[in-house]
Amino acid sequence: MKSFEVQFRFQDRTEAAIQSTVKVDASSLPGAVAKATREFVKGLDRKQKFDMNKSGLEITAKSAGAATDAPAAKSAEAAAS
Repeated sequence: MKSFEVQFRFQDRTEAAIQSTVKVDASSLPGAVAKATREFVKGLDRKQKFDMNKSGLEITAKSAGAATDAPAAKSAEAAAS
């Protein structure tokens, strides 16, 4: 599994930008966006969900680094050398 960092942004009714970053582990970028979106939307109240739907949700995703299984694999390779 890989680590991804997904950033969300939308305009609130007070014209303030609501911004949040979620780190998730997933096997692919689309899976990471879906998983992070579910987590993000669960934390919003009814008015915030309405504002998000009205103004649109901006999603930015990027890989956060190496795979989570990589450190264990590297240490096993080093021991074999």
